[in-house]
Amino acid sequence: TVFQGSSDVNMRADSEDLNELEVNGNWTPQEKALHEARLKAKAKRRLRKSSSRDSTRESLSDSVSGEPTADPHSPKGKTAVNDRKSRTGKGRGLPKKGGAGGKGVWGAAGMVYEVEELDANDPNYDESGDTVYATVVPELDERELEKTINPIVQEYFEHGDTKEVEMLLKELNLGHHKYEFSSLAVSLSLEGKASHRELTSRLLSDLSGKVLSESDMSRAFDKMLKELPDLILDTPEAPQMLGQFIARAIADHAIPMSFLDCYKGKVDCDHARAALDRASVLLSMKREIMRLDNVWGVGGGQRPVKHLIKEMNLLLKEYLVSGVLSEAERCLRDLEVPHFHHELVYEAVVMVLESTGDTALQMMVKLLKIFWKTGLITLDQMNRGFQRVYDELPEISLDVPHAHSIMETFVDLCYQEQVITKQLRDSCPTRGRKRFVSEGDGGLVKS
Repeated sequence: TVFQGSSDVNMRADSEDLNELEVNGNWTPQEKALHEARLKAKAKRRLRKSSSRDSTRESLSDSVSGEPTADPHSPKGKTAVNDRKSRTGKGRGLPKKGGAGGKGVWGAAGMVYEVEELDANDPNYDESGDTVYATVVPELDERELEKTINPIVQEYFEHGDTKEVEMLLKELNLGHHKYEFSSLAVSLSLEGKASHRELTSRLLSDLSGKVLSESDMSRAFDKMLKELPDLILDTPEAPQMLGQFIARAIADHAIPMSFLDCYKGKVDCDHARAALDRASVLLSMKREIMRLDNVWGVGGGQRPVKHLIKEMNLLLKEYLVSGVLSEAERCLRDLEVPHFHHELVYEAVVMVLESTGDTALQMMVKLLKIFWKTGLITLDQMNRGFQRVYDELPEISLDVPHAHSIMETFVDLCYQEQVITKQLRDSCPTRGRKRFVSEGDGGLVKS
């Protein structure tokens, strides 16, 4: 009652002040309107204060009556804070949205949702009514294509699994640049070894019809024929190699047989003409025309042992005739059998024992020294090759009586040139120096 009386007194005082001003008539219309607006604002503020005081009196009366109030700082008070009922003092005290508006709530209990009708104006509208969701892979551009394909091909040269490459290519969106995979793979193999080119031919054959079509293959080889003037700068043998790739692809049915016929009389570049001529010659051979499996030779680890021994013997014989160390080194590298280099050491030492004169001995020491310095033959392979000769020396001496003395000379010379270790030199077997004297001595043995 005290608060209500004070508010009434204030309201009456304001109205009396306004009446006095109106009687005086000293205010302009603008000032009068402004003053009335201020009085209205004050009246509203006083009304709000009076309502808050009323609510305070109600809470005090509740507390006096003995009803407990929830402490907002107590655990029980938090339940009232999280309550969905309105706390502004307005409304009927019912939950918002009928209890269906909370976080993680799908709707009121018992609510049944109807089937949503498709909107024809929706950009994703499908007339069939079935919406299909799929992962969209962006198409690779020219720059990203080379960065993505090169590691795949390089790894394939290591493991040789064509199915893995096929799986990786299916995950990519090559788009209209799909044919460039073949050209990139062939370009990388031109800079590699013969085994890499063999793997590339197998890859193109396995991908044909699955990932790459005949038109993609033909387009790739057509592009490489046009790029031959640039490829020949890094790989002088590029025309011959590309011709072999084309012949192998035709034999593997990766590109049609009519591929060569399209270029007859239409090629102006000499390098492209040389590549096409090479392919035509290989395909015209009646022998193994159906599949040119040996166009790149057989990979090092896949060659038969007898074939490798024959190749190494031929290499050493050509070296003894020509004396060109670089050619011998190139031939040994092309065999790609570093685990079998001990056979070359063995064959070289046996040739020295079976030869006459010191020429072969000096040349073989020089050859082994170059192979040792360049790291082409490792210490383990060198030791295994000499040890094999040591073990077979008694049998070799049956055909070569002076094998022991020649072996000692050769081992000492190799040690002087730092080709073998001191331990390997000391393990060389020696024959006893005993000999028979003349018959006039009675057949005594001189020590």
